[in-house]
Amino acid sequence: MAYEVNGKSFESDEEGYLIDIGSWNEELADLIAKDEEIDMTDEHWEVVNFLREYYNEYQIAPAVRVLVKAVKKKLGADKGSNKYLYELFPYGPAKQACKIAGLPKPTGCV
Repeated sequence: MAYEVNGKSFESDEEGYLIDIGSWNEELADLIAKDEEIDMTDEHWEVVNFLREYYNEYQIAPAVRVLVKAVKKKLGADKGSNKYLYELFPYGPAKQACKIAGLPKPTGCV
């Protein structure tokens, strides 16, 4: 499977996760989000950018429990909740947001 942006092709695995995370850009993120039926808002970008920073620091995509805790610590209790994150990413905040962020599938996600 591959995503097409401006005539360039970006390879992904069978679930739609990017193979080369270094090739990620915001236009590609928008395309993946559309694929996931998500209209990106500032709130979505805040979580996606947070995940990219987290990954750069720890070299791992966090599972949902870790994600909720980390978001709560950095962005506050109103955003660091399962309810808020599932409203943004209904098919699983960790899985869906990581895919849009161009990161690998989080450890422990089925």
